[in-house]
Amino acid sequence: MQREFDFAVFIGRFQPFHSGHLQVVRTGLEKADRLILLIGSSWQARNPRNPWFHREREQMVRACLSAEDNRRLLCLPLMDVPYNDEAWVRNVQSTVSGMVTAHHTTPHRKPRIALIGHRKDHTGFYLNLFPQWESVGVENHREISATPIRERYFTEEPETVLQTMVAAEALPRPVADYLDAFRNDDPGFVQVRDEIAFVSKYREAWSHAPYAPTFVTVDAVVVQSGHVLMVERRASPGKGLWALPGGFVDQGERLLDACLRELREETRVKVPAPVLKGSIRRQAVYDDPYRSARGRTITHAFYMELAPNADLPKVKGGDDARQARWVPLAELNPGMLFEDHYFIIQDILGLV
Repeated sequence: MQREFDFAVFIGRFQPFHSGHLQVVRTGLEKADRLILLIGSSWQARNPRNPWFHREREQMVRACLSAEDNRRLLCLPLMDVPYNDEAWVRNVQSTVSGMVTAHHTTPHRKPRIALIGHRKDHTGFYLNLFPQWESVGVENHREISATPIRERYFTEEPETVLQTMVAAEALPRPVADYLDAFRNDDPGFVQVRDEIAFVSKYREAWSHAPYAPTFVTVDAVVVQSGHVLMVERRASPGKGLWALPGGFVDQGERLLDACLRELREETRVKVPAPVLKGSIRRQAVYDDPYRSARGRTITHAFYMELAPNADLPKVKGGDDARQARWVPLAELNPGMLFEDHYFIIQDILGLV
């Protein structure tokens, strides 16, 4: 069968995969010999906005397709790069290029590639970022959104929610079955449910403010001899995840003073304050609107580069930190880091 394109590319988070996504997938498979599905927000710790790992989301997608369609579907994880759009575009380009090189069966002819998605949806901005490919817009099926599905699943009775969503044709039956098994068999369900409950209570405390609050925090990116100083979070949100030492700015406190205070409280690092101040190489602001589940939170990060030394300064967890330790930069695991701290480190150190 001769199709319009050799490859169609569909980028999404699919948290979870719903009937609107399925319509785009089916359109892509109708128009192209192969569909490349790039699963965004991959390699992150579970959180209220991204509860499912990329392989779990791939299973949801494949459960909705026939064996023949699955054969023509190529699923790959795509990591976010929230503070460098060009790096994200480059990652998409290189990922698609690798798949095309591996699967294009007529090398004497230039492959025909199309980017497919919901053009009228606010998340479809990426359709304009790749002018080298043709663009195929698909109507948003019944205006379905993953956000209310996700929120209801974790805050109401899951079985009832899933039945309702299937009846309303918002969720494909195979996805509902997958999510039903997930709530019964995977501890990740309880983890995310408890995190959402914590965040809900946190936001309720600010619900009567005259304006939606914007929080200001600080984070210390302390590096020595190829190691970065990290702390393990003692409590929610992100209990058990690793994070940069930091926290909220007190009233009447300057940003740098707040950063040094939080650094001392959480790590007990044995470095004099004048040395820390003299080691500052860069200060940067990180303001991704979705960076924190607690609400709009803007953080000011200070990059401190200590002089190389074979003996790293002694540290010990304190205050909100269960423990503190120096982590080799090459061993940072984004799936174990809190919020956007992995991306802050990558950006402020120029590693992207």
